[in-house]
This record gives sequence, C-alpha cells and structure tokens, in this order.
Amino acid sequence: MLRLLLSTTLVAFTPAISFADGAPSAAAAEGTFADPPFSPYADRSFPERPLWGDTHLHTALSLDAGAFGNTLLPDEAWRFAKGEQVISSSGQPVRLARPLDWMVLTDHTDLMGFAPDLQAGKPGVLSDPKGLEWYEGYKAGGEAAGKAAFDIIGNFSQGTLPEVLLESYSPGADAFSFTWEHIVMAAERHNDPGNFTAFIGFEWTSVPKGFNLHRNVMLRDGPIRALKFVPPVTQPPMGDTDPKILYEWLEQYQGETGGRAIAFAHNGNLSNGWMFPTKDTYHGGKVDEAYVQNRAKWEPHYEVTQIKGDGEAHPFLSPDDEFADYENWDVGNLDITELKTEDMLAGEYAREALKLGLSLEAKFGVNPYKFGMGGATDSHTSLATAEEDNYFGKSVSVEPSPTRVLHPFVESDLGSFEGHTLVASGYTAVWATENTRAAIFDAFKRRETYASTGPRIGLRFFGGWDFSDEDLRTRWLADVGYTKGVPMGGDLRKREGDGAPNFLIAALRDPIGANLDRVQVIKGWMDADGALHEKVYDVAWSDDRVPGDDGKLPAVGNTVDLDTASWMNNIGASELLTVWTDPDFDPAQRAFYYARVLEIPTPRWVLYDKVRYGTDLPEEAQLTHQERAYSSPIWYTPEG
Repeated sequence: MLRLLLSTTLVAFTPAISFADGAPSAAAAEGTFADPPFSPYADRSFPERPLWGDTHLHTALSLDAGAFGNTLLPDEAWRFAKGEQVISSSGQPVRLARPLDWMVLTDHTDLMGFAPDLQAGKPGVLSDPKGLEWYEGYKAGGEAAGKAAFDIIGNFSQGTLPEVLLESYSPGADAFSFTWEHIVMAAERHNDPGNFTAFIGFEWTSVPKGFNLHRNVMLRDGPIRALKFVPPVTQPPMGDTDPKILYEWLEQYQGETGGRAIAFAHNGNLSNGWMFPTKDTYHGGKVDEAYVQNRAKWEPHYEVTQIKGDGEAHPFLSPDDEFADYENWDVGNLDITELKTEDMLAGEYAREALKLGLSLEAKFGVNPYKFGMGGATDSHTSLATAEEDNYFGKSVSVEPSPTRVLHPFVESDLGSFEGHTLVASGYTAVWATENTRAAIFDAFKRRETYASTGPRIGLRFFGGWDFSDEDLRTRWLADVGYTKGVPMGGDLRKREGDGAPNFLIAALRDPIGANLDRVQVIKGWMDADGALHEKVYDVAWSDDRVPGDDGKLPAVGNTVDLDTASWMNNIGASELLTVWTDPDFDPAQRAFYYARVLEIPTPRWVLYDKVRYGTDLPEEAQLTHQERAYSSPIWYTPEG
C-alpha cells in the first residue's frame, strides 16, 4: 500500500504510459517500441520508497553508555538494527518489530574506549584515584553505579576529567586508535549494499558549561578513507568545544582523503539557547559570514526529535499552535544547573531556528539554518528502539522493569527529569534512490528526509506553482510531484505569473500503526520590517469534521483503552491527500513551509509499562499522545 500511494501507482487496464520525466518518448507516441512495450516503472530516476533509519546510537564504547552498564558492542548494535534478536545488557531478549534499512552508529569521541576498560578494571584506569572510585561504584551496582556514572558525566561536562585519563584515551593514544578501528571495521562488516546500509560515524561531544552542542558526523566512505583520520575530541588540551573546530576537521578530512562527510546538530533543547545563535558572538566565536557559510555547508540536517524530548516547537514560542506542547524538555542543560529562560528557547527549537535563518540570510546572503528534518533515538543501550510497546529506554538502568517509570533520569537541587518524561523517539525516513551509503548520504545533502517520533508514516511533500486537484485523481503522485515541483528539502522554482505557491501532499499511516488525524502545513516568513512570523494551517483531515467559527478543527477523538493499552482505528483516516495553496502569500517575503502529520491518540510507553507490570504511575505521567511526522521544509526566496 505504501508503494501504491507514495511512489508509483498500480495502473490496470489503461493505455497511459508514464516516464520519469513526465513526457512520453517519440517512439511511444507513435505506438512503436524498441524496448519492451509497457512498463511505467522502467528507468525511474527518483526515490520510490522511504528508507528508515537512526542517525544517533551509542554502544558500550561510549563513555556514558558504558558507565551506565551497557556491555553491548557495535556488532550487537548492528545485528539488532538489521532485525536479529539479541540479549540486552540487562539480560532480556529483544528484537525490533521491523528491521531498519540503515543506521549511523555514533559513539562519543571523547574518552573513546574508556568505558570497556573501566568495566574490566584495567590498570590504566585503576591507577588514577577517580578511576578507582568509579570502578568500585560500577562494580557495586545499583545506586552506587548510577552515582559513579553521573559523576563521570558531570566531570566531563564541566571539563574536570583526570588529566591522565584524558591522555590515555585521546587522539594519539593506542586505546583511542584501536577503538576507532573497531568502530570502522564493524560498520564495514555489516554494510550490505541494497539491503542494509551501515554508516561509519561518531558523536562530537561539545558541552561548554554543560550546554549541549553535540554534533553527529556521518561519513559517506568506507574504511580506506575513514581510517586515515581519527575523530576530533572536545576536551582540552587535545580538543575544543567551538563548532568551528569540527568544521575545520571536516574540511581537512574531505580535502586529504577525497571522502565526504556531514554533521547533524543534536536536538538542541538542552543547549541553553546556544544551538542556534544569531547574535554577533556565541561560545568560542562570532556569528559572521564565515560562521553562516560553514554551518550551511556542513550541517544540512537537524535532529528534531529524540529520547530527550521533541524539538519541533514550544508553546512559549508558538502560543497559537495547539500541538506545540509535545514532549518538551526545556531546562538549560543536562545537569539542570541552568533553568529555562525565555531568551533561551528561541535558540533551541527547530521552527524558531528556521525563522531565524531567514533573518541571517537577509543579513549575510546565506541561511545557516536551512536544514532537513530527522529523528533519532540517542539510545545508550546499543538498541535503536523507538516503538512505544517495545521501548528499551535511554540507558541500561531504564530498560524494561516494574520500577523504571519511577526512576528520575537526572536529579539536581533545581529540579529533575522524571523517568516518565523520557520519549520513545524517533527515526528518520530518507527518500533515496537505493539503499547504499552513496544514495542515502546524497539524500541527506539535498535534505530529502523527514522525521518521525517512531511510527513509519509515509509522507510526500512537493512544492510548486501549478499543482491542481486534478493531480489527486492520479495515483502517480511521485511522477506528478517531481515533474511539476520540488520535493521536501528543496527551493521553489522561479515564480512565473502572479500565482501563489502550492503544495502536493500525501500521507499514509504506518501499516501496523494508528490512523491519521490531520495534515498541517507550517509556514514561517519574514516581513518587510524584518519581523518573523509563523502560522499553522490544517490542510487535510479525517472524519468529515468541520472547522468552527474560530477556524479551529475539532479534535479527532480518543479510542485508547487505559486498562489494556490498546486503541481502535475506527476514527481517523488511513491516508490523507491534498493540494494546498498559500492563501497569505506575499511574493516579496522570504518564507519556508513544512508538513506535520498527526496520528490519532495512542498509548505512550508508560501506559504499556503500567499494564504489563502493574506499576503505579505518578499522577502527572502522560498516558497517551499523538505521534507525528515532520517533513523537511521547502523554501521560497524572492527574486532580486
């Protein structure tokens, strides 16, 4: 069904012939064929189905993952992503409902390889007083192990790790190089072009003052190029937390190896507003022409949703958006030593960043925040689980158990992240022409991706100037979309005439998931005075609902049974299709558009835990939600 709607269509008993460029050949027009006489699928040059994957996952090789008890190495992570059953670090058998198509394994570079040596009690670790203290806590297990793990993370985020350990697990040290080779060769063993793509990658772990400025890096290449360099670190004296250092590494890697690499900004909602700077200065540097050019060049993708919260929108920034208050984590940093401020939020959320990018483009001629949307787990269990009923948590300490909902993820004097606020999210869908490193990487570069909080919702989003309702009568939507417009991630073609841009949108429910509530288009724009605006439009919805006098669409309803953690698909729609034209278009204003697709309400993972284990949940725990998908934007830039 997904193939039918979103890539091509089944054509029965019709003489029509479709070609990738939308026009019949001369031979076809004359009724003669040099090749087989009829196949509308031959010579297709555009992506035909979304490929699902995770851009952010950690194994026991990462400092924090191993300290929390993860013992699974890259081989187990790759096997799990490919659909095999493995035994988790807590001793539970686990398997995905459906395998992934691709993945990027992104172990932290700082102190790479330290955690396995800590677990093994290697002499190099025990010789340092802090290393010995952490080892004893780890071996004691339970609360002592958790305390040791958070002490490691705290020392890392505050830049107070023991110097001898930094020297032993930094670039130039044998342990660091050995670990990088392990990562690279594991990806190569599991890469299976055409069936499953295993990307070589890492996480650059910048945390100045505890503010999360992490980036995940994905290489297009294999081991011949990847092993010519070791990844950069952020802890001084070997590294630096300024993103320009990462950009320099990426430039050097490409220049000296002939390879290709890109970076993904980590979900920004624990960055204290530093993820999307706009002022003249930011941590370590200046927002100037060099900064915007480098960020635009190296960061074509943003992790909009993951385990530590959803980062699309925030109700403070988008008070007119009734769906903006979704899984927000809005304190200053992971240590909770900084609390939320109004100024902070503008530099953390995707929609606001897209708007701020319009301002920077007007100032510098380059938009540094012109990114595609994606989701990731950021799981530290080696298990890429984003399914609500199969969620294995952020770390080993919160793998399935009767009490995990009650365990705070982080506690401090200023507050805590309660266990029930963790999110079973998310995945990235890529419109790639084939399942290979080259094709998927190239799709990221052109931003033809979309984010999901977990469900494998099918989503096509094309922008153009002359789509019509007649285009919905065909099931050849991809042919129409690519022929008459541009796909998600692109720029609208030059405007001809005096019309407004319109959008061909198709959404299909996850085949084993919930029906769809609605499709919305989010528009952001900059007016003549430089002020930034946004508006959310309901453009397609289910169940023959009628907007009220206030223009608001009634809620779809809720069929969730809280006693059984189940729901009915007797509300909502299996697919939603529309052509929508911007009713408020001003050709003089820079703008962007993206689609948001909402499912009907379904159970959150905490409700599944309650039903399975009989757990008494905190009163404030949210039991249901509306999962969603976000397309990458399409941009409009005025002529001249």
